[in-house]
Amino acid sequence: MNFCIVTPYVIKGDGQGRVNYEIVWEAIRRGHEVTLVARKVAPELQEQGLVKFINFDVEKFPTALIKEMMFSSQSAAWLYKHRQEFDLVQICGAVTSFPADVNTSHFVHTSWRRSHVHTARMNKNFYGLYHWLYSTLNAYWEKQAYQKAKISVAVSNKVKQELINDVNIKPEKIHVIHNGVDVNEFFPGVSDRQQLGLPVEKNLALFAGDIRTNRKNLDTVLKAIVKVPSLHLVVLGDTSDSPYPKMAENLGLSDRVYFAGFRRDVAEIMRAVDFFVLPSRYEACTLVLLEAMASGLPVITAESAGGAELVTPESGFVLASDNVNALATALNTLTLDSELRTKMGETARIVAEQNTWVSKAEHYINLFEKFVNDEHYRNCRNISSPVEQRAILKGA
Repeated sequence: MNFCIVTPYVIKGDGQGRVNYEIVWEAIRRGHEVTLVARKVAPELQEQGLVKFINFDVEKFPTALIKEMMFSSQSAAWLYKHRQEFDLVQICGAVTSFPADVNTSHFVHTSWRRSHVHTARMNKNFYGLYHWLYSTLNAYWEKQAYQKAKISVAVSNKVKQELINDVNIKPEKIHVIHNGVDVNEFFPGVSDRQQLGLPVEKNLALFAGDIRTNRKNLDTVLKAIVKVPSLHLVVLGDTSDSPYPKMAENLGLSDRVYFAGFRRDVAEIMRAVDFFVLPSRYEACTLVLLEAMASGLPVITAESAGGAELVTPESGFVLASDNVNALATALNTLTLDSELRTKMGETARIVAEQNTWVSKAEHYINLFEKFVNDEHYRNCRNISSPVEQRAILKGA
């Protein structure tokens, strides 16, 4: 079979890019040909004989919005000429204006725009205005993209419900395939805290994510830690323009909260801490949650985080995102009860082993093969008429 995947990145160091990276490996393992219409593809994939890379370099354009608009237009023009070469076209959201057979949703802009912590609501300035425009345009484009697709894939139950409620996609058209984890990279063990620059012989929790905005909810974590005096916290994330180092100082936490910046040794750090906390206010399906579980860590997350359904009562806590007291109670419980941490960590590892990247990639390719071999879908693949395609390109 010959698949075409349209996505900005096919690399390991990107959430959406990692999913497609694993899909490609599984596809070529089965002998399928894959054409990648993208901005960047991992070198090791480009070296594969069954992989073809169609590169649209839009980096010269200013702002993410304009780059994405140019990629959408250019990729749609290319697909207009080459669609007949493929058995199936998969895209991610509104990445291209050309209709897909399978559309994988990693984020629903329509739902994010409605969030009470949307960037535009938290920043009443030009920066906020730009993000309002970005979300509004993407919400419009993604609705068309999802509704034109024959089937959609949601990366969590949360995303599925958002597609149903906010984008009006029929439930029977949606398949849920959670993101995965590399259990050979993230595994339980013990790392040398001193070598990693972390406090020794302290109860230590880990927070990892973007700390430039309040979406990941570090502010609630800091407020809760005030109530747990024996707990220390390491924070991974770029501190540039972040308000949280100052907030930690104002809360009197400077000696208990360690801002480690952006780190590439996340797996080692996870083996050095006692548990993981990320009560995100809005999340589609973050990779770091399963990475922590694969590392044998109990996790504390929020109901508003996609993928939270993977966290069982035996492996962690799922709370309301802004409940400081409930979070403090969970933090205190894990801080004081080492036996509970061990049991939860063991269960978390089992959950992670059931959600490997290999199993997720197999699920995607099984779905693709079923789609191509299904007579109903084979007869109604998204091969638009020339008139429809010209309309697509005009609107790109």
